[in-house]
Amino acid sequence: MDMVTEIRRHLTDRLLPFWKGLRDDTLGGYIGYIGYDLTRDAQAERGCILNSRILWFFSEAARTLDDASFLPYADHAYDMLCRMQDIRHGGVYWSLAADGTVADGTKHTYNQAFAIYALSAYARARGCPGALERAHDLCDLIEARCTDAGGYLEAFNPDWTPAGNEKLSENGVMATRTMNTLLHVLEAYTALYEVGKSPRVYERLCRILDLFETKIYNPQRRRQEVFFDADYRSLIDLHSFGHDIETSWLADHTLDVMGDAARTARVRPLLMAMAEEVYQLALTDHGFANECERGRVDTTRIWWVQAEALVGFLNAYERTGQEKYLRASESQWRYIRDVMADPRPGSEWFWSVDEAGRPSEKPIVEPWKCPYHNGRMAFEVIRRCEHAQL
Repeated sequence: MDMVTEIRRHLTDRLLPFWKGLRDDTLGGYIGYIGYDLTRDAQAERGCILNSRILWFFSEAARTLDDASFLPYADHAYDMLCRMQDIRHGGVYWSLAADGTVADGTKHTYNQAFAIYALSAYARARGCPGALERAHDLCDLIEARCTDAGGYLEAFNPDWTPAGNEKLSENGVMATRTMNTLLHVLEAYTALYEVGKSPRVYERLCRILDLFETKIYNPQRRRQEVFFDADYRSLIDLHSFGHDIETSWLADHTLDVMGDAARTARVRPLLMAMAEEVYQLALTDHGFANECERGRVDTTRIWWVQAEALVGFLNAYERTGQEKYLRASESQWRYIRDVMADPRPGSEWFWSVDEAGRPSEKPIVEPWKCPYHNGRMAFEVIRRCEHAQL
């Protein structure tokens, strides 16, 4: 059985039934926590990122598989996302308690971006003008509240006064700007532009790609820097292998959507250079390493990194024709199938495994553990290989 057939079956037989089973018709939304022992906590917080990604997942499933039976699940997530909106100050909260009260009122640019991403997908799948209007309103809000003369900022209190960026800072630093937030604003605006073709959104995509090209990308090391101060000084020697392979195909898709030949000629070689660099540094015959901090490689196999590597190398193969990238993509699928996917009935993927394939006892579902990366992997493979007959 070929990779495409196996991934389609994995999507329809494992991923979609698992997430459908988390629908909560009593409290609303989807159950927000399943422990490693597969115990569900129906009282867990409803994280906006998790809910947004579930909304996106079922919207894209309906469109990719041409199956309207997934739309009621998207509707259910859309209803919850509407409840997460701050009517007074605008934007969406970080999370709600199970009873619908605000659990964490943080307004994070990253969070707003994923709401835009989900609303754009829902508007496209459902034909919902109200969702598209909400997405454009959030885009304008990001530009009004979450930017300065230098680019995009990160964290805010409910009233949009500045807050600390603990949520998107890691590795012992506190970042004023992050590559990760910028990447997903790019992704969100790309999805919004695909649906609405707004010239304002196009101009914002140009700005973000300029920031990537001139501030984020390190041409000497063929990588992105990760955490920055306000003046884009890198705060740590960190190579995020997962984010680089993810950016290599996400930003490449943005270039296709924009259709700017001159910009594509400048930026695409940088993206392919990043894909080649992580091919050399992070890929093994048993998965894809996480990151390298100050010269020390973290060999943990993280669920989302494995999924992004598969898509990133498939994209690199399509762009360059180099068979090594196709083989890398296929190798990633075998690793995911045999090691990363949890074989226990009623589960999904492990959060992570070590280099020997032993799973960590981290949750199967929590505010960051979602159907976004592995679902998107499946959708991308289906679209690229089935629909295009590649």
